[in-house]
Amino acid sequence: MRYFIELSYRGTAYHGWQTQANGVSVQTTLEAALSQRLQHPVYITGSGRTDAGVHARQQFAHFDREEPLALTDQLVYSLNCILPDDIAIRTIFPVRADDHARFSAISRYYHYYITRQKNVFEPGLTYHFRPELDVAQMNEACRILMQHRDFKSFSKVRANVSHFRCLLDFAYWERDADDRLTFHIKANRFLWGMVRTIVGTMLEIGQGRMNLDQFSQLIEARDRTVAGRAAPANGLYLVEVGYPAEVLAQRILFR
Repeated sequence: MRYFIELSYRGTAYHGWQTQANGVSVQTTLEAALSQRLQHPVYITGSGRTDAGVHARQQFAHFDREEPLALTDQLVYSLNCILPDDIAIRTIFPVRADDHARFSAISRYYHYYITRQKNVFEPGLTYHFRPELDVAQMNEACRILMQHRDFKSFSKVRANVSHFRCLLDFAYWERDADDRLTFHIKANRFLWGMVRTIVGTMLEIGQGRMNLDQFSQLIEARDRTVAGRAAPANGLYLVEVGYPAEVLAQRILFR
C-alpha cells in the first residue's frame, strides 16, 4: 500500500530535503523517525527538493508498506514526538498505488520574505535587506516574467533536466503593514535555484541597477551567467503543493 505524508519544516538546520552524504537532510531525518516507529526500514520520495536552509509550510512525500497502517491521531502524535521540533507531520493518508508525490503534483507555490527591520525572534526565517526597493518596478518585471516559458537564465548551471520550460500561474510582490515584502510565485514546476535567482535579480531592478529592457534581454539570453546572484535561502518557503482532487480524496488532518 502507498501512503502520502503531509508535513512542514524549518530548513535552517538541514542540508536541504534530499539525503546528503555530507550533512543531515529532512528526508533522512523523516525516514529515521518512520523506521523507528513502524519498526521496519522506510524510504520516502518527496514532491520536490528544497535547498539547504529553505523552509516548507507544506510538503508531501510518499512511502510504500506491505501491511495497512492504522491511521490515527496517536500515530501522527507519536511520530511528531520522535521528530525534532523543526519538522512536523500534519497527516498520513492512503493513496492509489500509482499516485506519486512528485510526478502527480500539478503545481508548486512559493513565498519569499524580505524584511527591512532585523527581527530577533525570527532568525533565519526572513531575508533582512535594508535598501529601499521600488516595488512597482519589481511588479512590472513580474509582468514581463509572466510572458515567458523558458527560464534557463534562472536555473543553476548544472541542473540535470531535459528542458527549462515552466508554466507560471502568477508572480507578484506585495508589501504588508509591517513593511515586510513577500514575493508570490506559482507554477507547474520550478528549476533548481529558480525562485531564489529570480528574487536576487528583481532586487537589482528594485534598486535601479537593472532596467526592464535588460531584464527582458536576460530572460531571452537563456544564460545563467547574466542573471543576478541568488537571494539567500532563509527567506524562501514552499507553501503549497497542488494535486488533483482524487489524489487527496482520503486526506484527513489531525489537529
